[in-house]
Amino acid sequence: MKVLLTILVFTGLTTTAFAQDFAKAIATAKTAYSAGKLEDAHFALQQAMQEVDLTIGKEVLALLPPKVDDMDISAKDDNVSSNVGYAGATIRRLYQKNGRRSEIEIISNSQLVAMMNTTLNNPMLGGLMNDSNTKTVKVQGYKGKLEKQSGSTSDKNSYELQIPLGSALITFKVADCTDSQIMDFANTIPLLKIAKLIE
Repeated sequence: MKVLLTILVFTGLTTTAFAQDFAKAIATAKTAYSAGKLEDAHFALQQAMQEVDLTIGKEVLALLPPKVDDMDISAKDDNVSSNVGYAGATIRRLYQKNGRRSEIEIISNSQLVAMMNTTLNNPMLGGLMNDSNTKTVKVQGYKGKLEKQSGSTSDKNSYELQIPLGSALITFKVADCTDSQIMDFANTIPLLKIAKLIE
């Protein structure tokens, strides 16, 4: 009960702080724009967008699965950062147990998405991409690229799965698994809900 109450209080404080920071940045932008200070208005709007990106990133973290196989969330490593001027937000979650690790990274407005979509949706390029270490896959209706990482030698390997999701790129890395296992793990990520938040 105490944990739930602490979470609710923290969420309320975070939401209130976000609303205040966002409202302050918007008010600053309006004042600067009215005064003809366009550079200041632009900067204030960037600050407001950073607040939006950070809030969305925290909501995406809340959607991610609590475990990947037997690996638990490493909460201290959760990270959301805003990349105004370059990309939207970068969201990272790490799972670990006994030296084994898995990582989910989501970059909104990623510049790699267009190139990845071109490769995945062009039969000729997609065919060139498939080899003994790389193949095109589908996860929950989304095309992606599954790659066995170099250095893998046993029947269980390290894999990286990249899925373009609208204008975002999800990268999912899992150590010591099979290709079918990483696909099963990827199906626990609520891609449609994440897509709705970050679009």
